[in-house]
Amino acid sequence: MPINGTTVSALDVPHGLAGVVVTDTALGDVRGREGFYHYRQYSAVELARSRSFEDVWHLMFHGELPDAAGRAAFTARTAALRPLPAEVQAALPVIARSSARSGPLAGLRGALSLFGASAGLSPLYDIGADRRLADALAACAAVPTLLTALYRLGQGLEPIAPRDDLPHAANYLYMLTGTEPDPDRARAVERYLISTVDHGFNASTFTARVIASTGADLAACLVGAVGALSGPLHGGAPSRALDTLDAIGTVDRIDPWVRERVMAGERIMGFGHPVYRTEDPRSRMLREIAEGFGGPLVDFAVQVESRVEAILAELKPGRELHTNVEFYAGVVMELCGLPREMFTPTFAAARVVGWSANILEQAADSKIIRPAARYTGPPPPQPVPAA
Repeated sequence: MPINGTTVSALDVPHGLAGVVVTDTALGDVRGREGFYHYRQYSAVELARSRSFEDVWHLMFHGELPDAAGRAAFTARTAALRPLPAEVQAALPVIARSSARSGPLAGLRGALSLFGASAGLSPLYDIGADRRLADALAACAAVPTLLTALYRLGQGLEPIAPRDDLPHAANYLYMLTGTEPDPDRARAVERYLISTVDHGFNASTFTARVIASTGADLAACLVGAVGALSGPLHGGAPSRALDTLDAIGTVDRIDPWVRERVMAGERIMGFGHPVYRTEDPRSRMLREIAEGFGGPLVDFAVQVESRVEAILAELKPGRELHTNVEFYAGVVMELCGLPREMFTPTFAAARVVGWSANILEQAADSKIIRPAARYTGPPPPQPVPAA
């Protein structure tokens, strides 16, 4: 196979690129057999337990956790970027109407494209590191404002302007509901947001990096990532996992409901992960948060988790199938008052920071990502039939 004028041997790789290392990164990693993942040199779960979202955002973009003065400066800088350009605000009602059936995440694709054009985001290939960083900060600050505005417009409500005196997570909830949130619930959502900032070379992150490798502008990279995230096998599962709890309904229905679906070859949403071969550390942390709130929903979720894992171990021996981040994420967001149609958009409001950090890292590499495929169609060349 000729590549850049040189003939090299094609490599066969596992289906879905499972386990294939495609580049180096200093941003973090997922160690699936250990049930551990990290942002740079720190445990992501420990960061979620002890630091703020702004601290982790700073870490991902600048490579270090800020001190008190650095945190204050970074928080002020990003809070000032939350308001949207006037032309974007004016267009949001149309975008919300056109995406009413699909929801805010679908609307975000169009809104991000408009934001990129309005903000004058240039191709990554044509600008330096400082401008790339400024573009990434602006986009990450704008995404929560876009998502909450699209949701409220879709509900027939006016958007709520962001406040610069609230932390990132509290401001997100305020823009969504119009009410300053309870501190415990704001902190629970903040811990969820931190836990989902980045997670290795997942489908949406890899998509963002592929687009970044072409030198496209940052908004184009993020639009591609949002598209990948919208799939039910990626970020589109938190509300579906909660729907599973609703469908089961009562404790006595857990076993028959789960057995019927497993025997039919259906997937139980909220269980299993392509990387983890042990308990998902994000699920463990979110279960702790949920149990801190307590209540019937939490008690039922814990019972469902226990029985589903036992049934999966019985019916699928040899496979490690545990709850993933979506299962308890849905429970926590429900307890914190987020509407279900905002579960995956909330995931995106956090992951945009990880996507952007990966885009910035990829932009420093001028090599375009261009793999090959094996052709399996009819043997060519064949005569073209007459018209």
